[in-house]
Amino acid sequence: MLNVGCPSVLIIDKEINPFVDKWEEEGQFPAHKVFKTLGQAGFLGVDKPTEYGGMGLDFSYSIAVAEELGSIRCGGIPMAIGVQAGMATPALTRFGSDELKKQFLTPTISGDLVACLGISEAGAGSDVASIKTTAVRKGDEYVINGGKMWTTSGCQADWMCLLANTSEGHPHQNKSLICLPMNLPGIHITKKIDKLGMRSSDTAQIFFEDVRVPSKNLIGEEGMGFTYQMLQFQEERLWGVATVLTPLETIIQETIDYTRQRKAFDQSVLQNQVVHFRLAELATEVELLRSLLYRTIALYVEGNDVTKFASMAKLKAGRLAREVTDSCLQFWGGMGFTSEVLVSRFYSKSLSSGSPLGDGSLDTSAVTQQLREGEATG
Repeated sequence: MLNVGCPSVLIIDKEINPFVDKWEEEGQFPAHKVFKTLGQAGFLGVDKPTEYGGMGLDFSYSIAVAEELGSIRCGGIPMAIGVQAGMATPALTRFGSDELKKQFLTPTISGDLVACLGISEAGAGSDVASIKTTAVRKGDEYVINGGKMWTTSGCQADWMCLLANTSEGHPHQNKSLICLPMNLPGIHITKKIDKLGMRSSDTAQIFFEDVRVPSKNLIGEEGMGFTYQMLQFQEERLWGVATVLTPLETIIQETIDYTRQRKAFDQSVLQNQVVHFRLAELATEVELLRSLLYRTIALYVEGNDVTKFASMAKLKAGRLAREVTDSCLQFWGGMGFTSEVLVSRFYSKSLSSGSPLGDGSLDTSAVTQQLREGEATG
């Protein structure tokens, strides 16, 4: 349960932010230590059932936590926390057996186990239906072969929520989700990927060679993995949007403070109309994004399909992240070219191909599809 005497702001200020620069340089943060602290405070299972160590609240409370995590002065750690709390576990929570939940969900919520999500592959990122990894049923086991790419926390994870092909059927009906312990023979973490952004979060390339896992580790029904994964994408999108809001606000405010004290031609840079007008426009855009997010969350909690609005929010968040960091970076002059300021760190994050918000192309397609379906039924 949530420890009100240990709010997230204190954890971030005392346990995370003082070490961010070090972890960014090293290319990895101590996930077990940080997650244990967050788990003890109740932040890894806000919307998970109380019988497995969660708080039993609705998804809007998870979004409140995600916004607060935006106070962390890098993008990699909030992303890794998102995987732990809201990307590797939703299907397990909804469809997993009681035995699986006790084995994997409970210790993940407490922070005793680090989780990762095995979806993307070298030739299949956003096109989930094209994955090639197989899990062939042999007796009471699955034998897994293939590989996963861009696996957040993959170098430190204790278990993976793995999506694999379990039959030769239709690509939307031949996939299953499996809880895969990462210490099994045949699992090879071949590479920690050196990224442009999100550096404090380790990202792994992983191969599977005749990995045997008990068939009871199957989440829900065989062949339903693609459907389960699609169901949780809405929450992933909204979590990603929520974690962007606070950093963008902070970057704008720090840019205001810096341009107020920075002098050029006998006046502060902030006094130039082009500067303060641009900052006012960006601040307005951030508030509009927040309003869209809150509206979408309210609809989602009420049980509505928010595919269109969630895609709109993610599309806007990804583009606004690049717009804010690019515009504000210009006002920092030479300082913006250093790694000593927040705006430069998030500028590299916004350009990174590993950014959870992406370039928005697929979100544009999703919105377009929703609009067309609305026309067809209208």
